[in-house]
Amino acid sequence: MKSKFIIASLLLAGACVTVNAQEKNKYYTEKASDNIYVGLGIGGMSVINDGFNTPTMNANITIGKHITTVWGVRGQFGGFWQSLDNQDNGYHRYCKKFGEINLDATLNLINLFGGYNPNRAFNLYVFGGPTMNLSRAVSTDLTITQDGKQSAAYAEDGAKARFGATAGLGLSYDINKKWAVNLEGRFGVTPSIFGDASDCRKAEATARLNIGVAYTFGGKKFVRASNVDEDALNAEINKYRSELAQAQADLANAKNALANVKPVTKEVVKEVEVAGPRAIFFKIGSARLDDYGKVNIELAAKILKANPDKKYKVAGYADKATGSASWNQKLSEKRAQAVYDALIAQGVDKDQLELVGFGGTANMFGKNFLNRVVILE
Repeated sequence: MKSKFIIASLLLAGACVTVNAQEKNKYYTEKASDNIYVGLGIGGMSVINDGFNTPTMNANITIGKHITTVWGVRGQFGGFWQSLDNQDNGYHRYCKKFGEINLDATLNLINLFGGYNPNRAFNLYVFGGPTMNLSRAVSTDLTITQDGKQSAAYAEDGAKARFGATAGLGLSYDINKKWAVNLEGRFGVTPSIFGDASDCRKAEATARLNIGVAYTFGGKKFVRASNVDEDALNAEINKYRSELAQAQADLANAKNALANVKPVTKEVVKEVEVAGPRAIFFKIGSARLDDYGKVNIELAAKILKANPDKKYKVAGYADKATGSASWNQKLSEKRAQAVYDALIAQGVDKDQLELVGFGGTANMFGKNFLNRVVILE
């Protein structure tokens, strides 16, 4: 029975990974420190051995993280007491102390099937994973009387750890972005803390019902990823490909013309080679130059080197509709730095260049994805 619970826990974790792969294009956690929470719970538990035994008090402390809107992980520390009613061997123990550690994967069923809604207050979720309990071991001494009957004496020795699996169902209500109340039921199977005195020594079931509160540091924060219009983006790429091909043809013609120009026309040629504004575009969330950007920079570098007395600004931008202001500022600076480094690598004098990042920009060219750009002017 214990192996079935462990397999079920692994299947739950696998389902969470699959759900994450489906959700990552919709919402994401911007920083690793976001969506970390702590919780306190209190309630009761009972050993299930020939029916429910005398209930005892149960409490727990939880530390966890919502990794996406659908799944998360947590650790829960709990315990206090368990009780075992009279067994066939005459053993009875009320409120035997124990502690437990549960490692859970959590799966939000409402967000999974209904989609994430930041204004939704109620959430239904399942959880499960491995567990370890710790308590004093129970030793048994058997005595055979003269008439052939057996009698047993029980004593407690040193601490002993036991491993098993648990799973459960929870219902939570968000009071606000930081505070929530929850009701959870958990069912588990582990070797009995009562040892040989229990009729279910190797696999004893337990049930818990707890009510509690949870606090999320900074409140729940999920950022929605922007939806990219791929057709429009491809159209823009094709446009710039055409312009690049034309620029390459113009450059070839200029080279041919220069080969036939007399030395006295040198000053005129220099006036022709004046760099106008150039745009190097980037993919969402990226500061890496693609092949088209590298070609554009190579062409610009040739003209900049031909005009060493002129100054140019390398201005980085980001899409304001995607990500936070701080993230966009850093991203625009990284993009500008990437273009700046590429120009220097092409032999451009660094004294000709001024590096600046303008952060998130709205509708600079009429469409959000065109704001992921570095302008050289």
